[in-house]
Amino acid sequence: MQKEMDLAKRAKVIEWLKTEVLDHVSRLFKSLWEGSTTRVVDSLSSLIVSSYILGRRLGVSHKELDDSILEKLKKHKQEGHQLEDWYQDISALEEHLRKR
Repeated sequence: MQKEMDLAKRAKVIEWLKTEVLDHVSRLFKSLWEGSTTRVVDSLSSLIVSSYILGRRLGVSHKELDDSILEKLKKHKQEGHQLEDWYQDISALEEHLRKR
């Protein structure tokens, strides 16, 4: 019985975290519409935090997620992503993450 309750609790937490991610995306869009830099930063940081926590609840370690992000950035650079070509955004983010 305890195992079933734990499983239900874990499922409920995952569903709650999914709604948190959607809420943060919604808040981000609203803050972009309002033009509030403070709210944009808050929404983006909340979205990132919720994503990391959701990943952990789904069995993805923070390191595994970080490694996947770095691999994705590397792939985008190799494929000539437009944001890399135009602004070097991919390289800048990759450098930032590697320096941490």
